[in-house]
Amino acid sequence: MAKKSKIAKSKKLLKKRSTYLKSGERKKNRVSTRGVNRCKITGRPRGYMRFFGLSRLTFRELASKGELPGVVKSSK
Repeated sequence: MAKKSKIAKSKKLLKKRSTYLKSGERKKNRVSTRGVNRCKITGRPRGYMRFFGLSRLTFRELASKGELPGVVKSSK
């Protein structure tokens, strides 16, 4: 599991980034801090699959159990 402080920080940065993009004002030479996408279940930052919002490990586990609709193995 990811540390709660890391998860909270990434949520805060994603919120800050979205409000910045909505405002429409762009300052010259401004570097925006990049928000980190994390797995919705485990909080893992690496191996993130954007379409499902899960890490590769969680995705594989749920797909093998048949809990992800529309996902099937390519080989039988």
